[in-house]
Amino acid sequence: MTEARGVTVAGGIDVGAGAVKAAVVRTGNGAPELLATADDRIRRRDPKAVVDEVWHAALAKAGLRPDQIEYLASTGEGELVDGRTGHFYSMTTHARGARFFIPDCTLVLDAGALHARAMLLDPRSRPVSYRMTSQCASGGGQFVENITRYLGVTLDEVGELSLQAKKPEVVSSVCAVLAETDVINMVSRGITTSDILKGIHLSMAGRFARLVASLSKRGVLAVTGGLANDVGLMAAMGEEFAKCGAQIDVRTHPHSIHAGAVGAAIWGAFRHRRLAATAGATAGAPA
Repeated sequence: MTEARGVTVAGGIDVGAGAVKAAVVRTGNGAPELLATADDRIRRRDPKAVVDEVWHAALAKAGLRPDQIEYLASTGEGELVDGRTGHFYSMTTHARGARFFIPDCTLVLDAGALHARAMLLDPRSRPVSYRMTSQCASGGGQFVENITRYLGVTLDEVGELSLQAKKPEVVSSVCAVLAETDVINMVSRGITTSDILKGIHLSMAGRFARLVASLSKRGVLAVTGGLANDVGLMAAMGEEFAKCGAQIDVRTHPHSIHAGAVGAAIWGAFRHRRLAATAGATAGAPA
């Protein structure tokens, strides 16, 4: 067993509203080591089947068997993860995963499929305060995906197209349904795809910037979740922070989508070691 060498191998599975993410992490005396990640969108498939596929894909990349994982932690919709050892709240896991990828971050914005959540972190990578949007707001990944269908573009094209905008048309409504109606009207008026997307990004970025600035007006912001790798949105957030005078350094990471799974694995390894230490102390106590 790896535990005998002072090393713990743990897994984390983050079941979100739109996708499943998994990670395998090895921890010891030094910094945690990320061994593998995997992810896939749920779409209209059985979520449990997607969980199983993604988890086994991560194990295959790590070159490990399920019985070599000493703690399997879930986050998000954890009841869909069969065989999990324990569960962690998503704010806790995204905070820890964000600091793993961006060690000097003081703030986190988890921008997922249904809503966004801003968190202020303490030195131990724990959220001490947070703000979030409502699930019906036009500020989640599902809203962006719906808009791509109207515009006839892919999610991978959204960011670069937004950067090409000349005269962005900002979506006026906070409600996702009404915002989609706004977009349909823009298309009928001949507004370019780039200008529509940049307008959507500015609208979302303004909402996100207000969330973050309500917690702190300075610091390093790590963006996690499905929208973290949208370069158009990241650029719009920089513009919005500049407008409100907040000194926020917006950063992301190629693996930002896996932050929740990585955080779950790291906290799972920590809990495993604590439980092992407690069991050892109890076993060594006099009768």
